Amino acid sequence: MSGCGKVKAWQVPLRLVTGAFILHSGMEKWDGPDEQAQGVHGMARQTFPFLENIDAPRFLKLLAAGEIALGAALLTPMVPTRLAGAALTGFAGSLMAVYAQTPGLRKEGSVWPTPDGIGVSKDSWLLAIGLALTLSPHQKHHKDVKHIKHAQHVKHVKHAKGHGGCHKHHCHHEQGGHPGHHGHLKQAKLVAREAKEARRLAKGVSPDGHSHHHAHRHGPGHGRKGCPAHH
Repeated sequence: MSGCGKVKAWQVPLRLVTGAFILHSGMEKWDGPDEQAQGVHGMARQTFPFLENIDAPRFLKLLAAGEIALGAALLTPMVPTRLAGAALTGFAGSLMAVYAQTPGLRKEGSVWPTPDGIGVSKDSWLLAIGLALTLSPHQKHHKDVKHIKHAQHVKHVKHAKGHGGCHKHHCHHEQGGHPGHHGHLKQAKLVAREAKEARRLAKGVSPDGHSHHHAHRHGPGHGRKGCPAHH
């Protein structure tokens, strides 16, 4: 029963026992004798006067059909627990109303049953079980809330990590680790100057315009301006 995902483990014995009991009771009433029909109908119409318009055998059939349907619903895993619990609560509540309104079932001025009312008073357990099933938390809603909380937690962690990364980047900026606009421009000029110097060295030209070959012939102090090679 719990394999369908609709019924929790603690609900299984409640639905199984009550469902089987009510189903069996309805099947026995289905072909009940007239004496049973008259007795059940007589107790019910004292609490619910509108039942006087229904004859006893028909009422017994209707009651039996209702019990069979309720018992089958409790035993069927596809029926949501809260729905089955609500139906059980309504059925048990009507039985307790009969117990409260029928003379001779309770002791005078007390809620406790007389020997004749013990069988009906035990239906209070069905009422308690029906309320427990009806008030049980919705399983799907519980899972959705859990997933939402998990997603919010993951989002919060990612946001915290991202904020930490921005903080590190900001600190790196403030400490000079990340150059600004002027730093980029200065660095570009320095790179260009180094590249120009490298090209000069590759061509064999010194910073004053003389080639290494010219300096070797005329000496390092020989000026380019007075050299005939430059005229």
